[in-house]
Amino acid sequence: MDEYTPAQVAEATGFSLDTLRYYEKEGLIGPVERTVGGRRRYRSSDLAWLDLIKCLRDTGMPIADLKRYSRLSEDDSTLAERFALLEAHDRVVQAEIDRLRERQHRLHEKMAWYREQLGG
Repeated sequence: MDEYTPAQVAEATGFSLDTLRYYEKEGLIGPVERTVGGRRRYRSSDLAWLDLIKCLRDTGMPIADLKRYSRLSEDDSTLAERFALLEAHDRVVQAEIDRLRERQHRLHEKMAWYREQLGG
């Protein structure tokens, strides 16, 4: 199947219909095809793009960077810029992972103390 309704896309991606419209308005998606009746019609390529957008949002990429990445993706000569943007985001993600690991270590220390107090 290569045609999806907005409801099917929302279900497949986890984005709300409002979010899909917002992303389209902000230029992160699109332009989305429309039926003769004016209804949005998504393609498999749109779903693949939304999957990447979801990954980037879930890892904390700001909307401004998503917009930049989206604009850059329209031009094949921007591969190096897109790569640099993803590299920079990866450094942010890694720093957050490191911070969470430190917090988890502290949590484990506290849990060990409780185990010891409880005789276990």
